[in-house]
Amino acid sequence: MSDLEYLDRAEAVLNAVETACDLINDESDADVDNQRTGGMVTLTFENRSQIIINLQKPLQEIWLAARAGGFHYKYVSGQWLDTKTGEEFFKNLSRYASEQAGQPLLFAF
Repeated sequence: MSDLEYLDRAEAVLNAVETACDLINDESDADVDNQRTGGMVTLTFENRSQIIINLQKPLQEIWLAARAGGFHYKYVSGQWLDTKTGEEFFKNLSRYASEQAGQPLLFAF
């Protein structure tokens, strides 16, 4: 994949995360603050815990840091998959965000 294709696909993920936060805040009693700085989105939950998602351009990866640990995702066959487990990015983000928020949260593309 070219650098431009990577950036287009990775930016679409960050945009989807921001949109999902807006929907979660509008449609539930969850309070998920999202702040974007360049290629990084920080999600802050009511309990002050955070999830940080950032682009790793040289590696063409998306990294996610949560209480559960740090994870690297690579674009494979139309999905962002964990480089160790093969699990999909939005599935994992939903799980980790739900754990940190103390209620079910859904992030999707």
